[in-house]
Amino acid sequence: MPDLQNPRVAVYLDFDNIVMSWYDRVHGRNAYAADRQKIIADPDQPEIAQKLKDATIDVGAIIDYAASFGTLVLTRAYADWSSPVNAFYRTQLVARAVDLVQLFPAAAYAKNGADIRLAVDTVEDMFRLPDLTHVVIVAGDSDYVPLAQRCKRLGRVVVGVGVAGSTAKSLAAACDQFDAYDSLPGVPTLEKPSAKKTDAAAAPATAGSRRRKKPEDPTAELLRRALILERERTDDEWVHLSAVKNLLKRMDPSFSEKALGHRSFSDFVKAHPTIADIDETTNIVRVRLHNAEDAAAPQDSDAV
Repeated sequence: MPDLQNPRVAVYLDFDNIVMSWYDRVHGRNAYAADRQKIIADPDQPEIAQKLKDATIDVGAIIDYAASFGTLVLTRAYADWSSPVNAFYRTQLVARAVDLVQLFPAAAYAKNGADIRLAVDTVEDMFRLPDLTHVVIVAGDSDYVPLAQRCKRLGRVVVGVGVAGSTAKSLAAACDQFDAYDSLPGVPTLEKPSAKKTDAAAAPATAGSRRRKKPEDPTAELLRRALILERERTDDEWVHLSAVKNLLKRMDPSFSEKALGHRSFSDFVKAHPTIADIDETTNIVRVRLHNAEDAAAPQDSDAV
């Protein structure tokens, strides 16, 4: 049986599903289906290019979330990578050591069989890697319910990630834990349209209007995510500094506080007072998110 004291995590992304679902979430129900032909014909057309940009998926937010459960053993993304929409993400995915699995549309509706290939690979990996403890499924289709149930029967912890409003409730119910992509640390909050906007210089409010707090720097954003994830894992406001560092290293193995000019990890944390508060009054150094009440982004009522 897998050893939960040494968690090892596998991540499987139905990439077409998450991209299309987030596009609909940002631009309105069935927006991707309505724009599909325009996207295929010319994704660089200004209006379409802007809509795609507004609906960009933050792959790092997903992978960092998965890393909060343990050591990432493998991460696979399934899609037709010849599609310009997906090709846009290739550099970002490769930079995070994601294995890109090529699928080709088998029909006019671009159904590429990701669910079947992903399910087969997942079951095979569970037998090939008996020490695998967690399976993270990034998708929203009810087709993955049997896979989630199978993983649980084989003793794995199943974590689901999907876009709020586009995820089958049956899939969420089949997982041990399910979180909306919208709620992950680092993912911007969607703003609802405001009828009171009168500034002529401002772009019209749409379902895709978004507000992002600009992080101080990439490492500050990484620290902020790690603090949120560790707090959610432990359900404690103050968490151990060493646990945060371990999580941060899993999120970004190349991280080094010394390379950033800090003598210790605690010095690195102290250098970001707008992100973290640190408590060194006891032998166990603890840290918490500064202004913790702002950490949890509000979720819409249709979030699973």
